[in-house]
Amino acid sequence: MNIIIPMAGMGKRLRPHTLTVPKPLLPIAGKPIVQRLVEDIAVVCNQAVDEIAFVVGEFGEEIEKRLLAIAESVGARGRICYQHEALGTAHAVLCAADSLHGNVVVAYADTLFRADFRLDVSQEAIVWVQRVPDPSAFGVVSLGEAGEITGFVEKPQTFVSDLAIIGIYYFRDGAALRRELEFLIENNIQVKGEYYLTDAIENLRRKGTKFVPGRVEEWLDCGNKGATVETNQRYLEFIRDTDLVAPSAQVVNSVLIPPVFVGENAVVENTVLGPHVSVGAGTRVSDSVLRNCIVQEHTTLRHVNLANSMVGSFAQVQGRPVDLSVGDYNVIQL
Repeated sequence: MNIIIPMAGMGKRLRPHTLTVPKPLLPIAGKPIVQRLVEDIAVVCNQAVDEIAFVVGEFGEEIEKRLLAIAESVGARGRICYQHEALGTAHAVLCAADSLHGNVVVAYADTLFRADFRLDVSQEAIVWVQRVPDPSAFGVVSLGEAGEITGFVEKPQTFVSDLAIIGIYYFRDGAALRRELEFLIENNIQVKGEYYLTDAIENLRRKGTKFVPGRVEEWLDCGNKGATVETNQRYLEFIRDTDLVAPSAQVVNSVLIPPVFVGENAVVENTVLGPHVSVGAGTRVSDSVLRNCIVQEHTTLRHVNLANSMVGSFAQVQGRPVDLSVGDYNVIQL
């Protein structure tokens, strides 16, 4: 089994957090988004993962080393592939052409999921979907009477289906997918300047490949700040029964309202933390109240009251204590 993860996008909707770190390496409950994705796919696969191809931009050597380590953590060989131009989803997958053989999973790195199933590798192809209230912003599938996929439409402006493609696909014959991707590029079959993966898989379907829908229990988006904070909340709920406070973390005169994650060598002092807060390694939080937040590594927070927030690495946020004398029946909002 090979996994291909296109992740070369610039993550503009998550700026400023993605100005120094690629979006797939932002933390969710203490681990990078892409690591959570790789681990979840490895769990549902019915066979060993041989290779994980990460399709990246110019991220630098340090980021590439982190990605290779993520592949090694699930027993796979890592491969770094480059997409130098943003030419669409089909082009991105074809940048990992050497990994397009045998059983292949393609998964986009800004999507996480929760599912209770094992991948049925005997199927010719699977496209994972989820019902959405507004399908016009997504690629969607239409289904036949037997439940098979009968068509793919990218961002339909008139209603076709409310089953949105979540960005995870399985192909029993990766080489066949490669041929269709190459056909799109060689014949310059584009939509608004981009090559779409949905066009390649529609060609496969027309040539006889049977596609079936896969269903997930929950589809978690990391496309913008609000969605990422919400995904962190959901993930902390999923893993709340595990030990989420690192042994080297110091929690002094503080209240932790679970679920919260506290990373290695973090310090939490005179603080109320939680619920649904992730604090990265080496971060120090003092005299504060945090709920539903992501705080990354080696950051200092002091005298702050934060909710529904993201704070990057090596940041410093300091409020100020307030000396009040409040009489009867007053309402103060700070």
